Amino acid sequence: MTQPKKPSRQQVYTLLVQIGRKEGDGLPEGATGAALMCYASGVDEAEAVRETVAILKQADTAPLDVTGYGTLAEREAEGHEIDEDERALMQRALDENAVIVAQMTPFFGDGPAH
Repeated sequence: MTQPKKPSRQQVYTLLVQIGRKEGDGLPEGATGAALMCYASGVDEAEAVRETVAILKQADTAPLDVTGYGTLAEREAEGHEIDEDERALMQRALDENAVIVAQMTPFFGDGPAH
C-alpha cells in the first residue's frame, strides 16, 4: 500500500542578492555590480540562500551579500504589498523547486545608495 504523498515542506523566500563584477557576468558596461531580487524555494531560508548563491556562481556572477525578506506569509504579516505577478513568480519557484531572478538593478559608481 502506498503512503499518501507528504505535503512539501518547501517554502519560497524573497532574497535580495548584491553581486559584484566578474568577467562574463552580463552586466552593462560601466556597472560596478547589481542587486537581484530573487524568489527561491527551500525548507528554510538558509537552504534558499545556499541554493541561490550556488546558482548565481554557476551563472558567472559574483554574489557578495544576501538579505532575506522571508516567506510570502511573513511578508504579508509585515504589511508588504505583493501583486499577482510577484505571487505567480513565487508559485513558479515553488512548483519548479527553483530560483527565479525577478528583477536586476545594475549599480553604477559606488553601488547602491544608502
